[in-house]
Amino acid sequence: MNRDRRSLLGAIPLGGGRCLFRVWAPAASKVEVQILTPEQRLVPLEARDLGYFEAVVEKVPAGACYVFRLDDNLSRPDPASRYQPQGVHGPSQVVDFNFDWTDQAWHGVSLQHYILYELHVGLFTSEGTFDAIISRLPYLQELGITAIELMPIVEFPGARNWGYDGVDLFAAHSSYGGPEGLKRLVNACHQAGLAVVLDVVYNHLGPEGNYLAEFGPYFTERYKTPWGLALNFDGPHSDEVRRLFIQNALYWLTECHIDALRLDAIHAILDHSATPFLQELGQAVHLRAEELNRRIYLIAESGLNDSRIIRSIELGGMGLDAQWNDDFHHALRTLLTGDRKGYYEDFGRFSQLTKAYQEGYVYSGQYSNYRRRRFGNSARTQPRHQFVVFAQNHDQVGNRMRGERLGEHVTFEALKLAAAAVLLSPFVPLLFMGEEYGETAPFQYFVSHTDPDLIEAVRQGRKREFRSFAWEGEQPDPQAEGTFQRCKLNADLQAAGKHRALLEFYKELIRLRKTHAALALLSHDTLEVCAGSQPSVLLIRRRFEDDRVCLVLHLNESAVNAKLEILEGTWAKILDSSDTRWNGPGTLIPAQIESSGEISLRLGPYAAVLLASCAYIESAVWGFPGPSASCGPW
Repeated sequence: MNRDRRSLLGAIPLGGGRCLFRVWAPAASKVEVQILTPEQRLVPLEARDLGYFEAVVEKVPAGACYVFRLDDNLSRPDPASRYQPQGVHGPSQVVDFNFDWTDQAWHGVSLQHYILYELHVGLFTSEGTFDAIISRLPYLQELGITAIELMPIVEFPGARNWGYDGVDLFAAHSSYGGPEGLKRLVNACHQAGLAVVLDVVYNHLGPEGNYLAEFGPYFTERYKTPWGLALNFDGPHSDEVRRLFIQNALYWLTECHIDALRLDAIHAILDHSATPFLQELGQAVHLRAEELNRRIYLIAESGLNDSRIIRSIELGGMGLDAQWNDDFHHALRTLLTGDRKGYYEDFGRFSQLTKAYQEGYVYSGQYSNYRRRRFGNSARTQPRHQFVVFAQNHDQVGNRMRGERLGEHVTFEALKLAAAAVLLSPFVPLLFMGEEYGETAPFQYFVSHTDPDLIEAVRQGRKREFRSFAWEGEQPDPQAEGTFQRCKLNADLQAAGKHRALLEFYKELIRLRKTHAALALLSHDTLEVCAGSQPSVLLIRRRFEDDRVCLVLHLNESAVNAKLEILEGTWAKILDSSDTRWNGPGTLIPAQIESSGEISLRLGPYAAVLLASCAYIESAVWGFPGPSASCGPW
């Protein structure tokens, strides 16, 4: 038995057919466990301090189904159920924690080396299962990504859902393959050298099958979230609420060998305690990482632009490891598409993309027209690997009314520029499934609820969300199975034409990121960002000892002549997105350029050009030391 299984919540097999059942249910005066299979029994649980009930029950093998019976009245699934084979309303199932792991030598991937690939289990393959993803791992290895990020996988109503309506926090969804399928996928990823990030939702639970309030005060009326009742992380009984969620995080990391958790929308985790829940969670996770001798991370999604989230506890922060950076996405997208509606109204100036590269946040205390107030604080001193950046993700695609991808709004050349802007950035890059070959299937919002009133409420709620964008047309029906089916990936697209060229371009960008020390080193100390002589040209200069590179981004549809300040010497053109190799119109830049301190380049429409000093040393592997104390001037 692992170190602390006897202290866990839920159904914990002890060996020899014995099973410990423990549940927090202060709302009940009497709790029993009703064993449904292999033979029916009703066993009383003993009341313990703080509202806990527990008992060790004999003759309960792995696979046995059970429910908790509250006050001789309600029969409900286990709040800490590891498996719900009959869905959110059905009984829980006892899961054998033992698994034939073969990743004992796995210690994880350094956050600096994460190249994330976000995917939805139900859409990534035709089968829509964990096991089906395993067959696609060689493809992801060849692409060059180092970590897959699974959108939420916990049990939700029906067989299709984005995952953010989950209600059984510990239970990998039955239609995906349950806990055994998840463990097989994680084990296979580690054998392939890939980390696994899991998206978890600790700000709300879904509306259907949510029985937690019948067990105890898991929720609070003091706060509201856009998606349902707020969780009670700072009121009476909040210690025990926190215990469930922290145990959940440690379950994924310990029993399922997950490498990092992406914490959904932490701005909706409302907590005014002296030691916030997120800080306590981070401390527990980092302690467990030390015990397991593995690199384990917490990556927040936050709409706050608050650097305290990723600042160390010693410096007054919460101590989380990284966060998604929406400002980078918004600054890039608005320049490429001209979008100015909804939250995009705050963006569209070229200087904002420059600031995103320099500091991470664009809004660091300035007035936001969209919010009608000042917004954010400075993240200038935070390490660059603490920011995850992207040109597309599930939110930025799926929260459009038709779920259309970036490729529907920009040219092929602009798609390549967006890829270079992200993958050659000094941040942790994230790709959204299929973007690497220009997937044309949309990513629309879908659910499979059973309550007619709830279904209609979801439809109306989505319409309200779209009002600020003034989009025209009829939204796809979230409940319709056809909405889900049209979002399945068309992997065959990548075999030919522009799709194939785009895929090869992504591979080359990732190869360059890995093999050039100046690109792989994510540091603001070795980074300089400045505008070119043209208002649409951005120059990003990076260095590591003798390895010096310059990334030139031209965000305009017309070719331009740009003067750029570059260190004296000979420079090699190692990438030009306009090259015919990438299905571009043809490069306008020679293979080698002599610089006297300034050069002039003829840049094609939406061109991304990477130059390297001919003195550079190309590294075949990662693992080089940190920057020299005297990198020298540019």
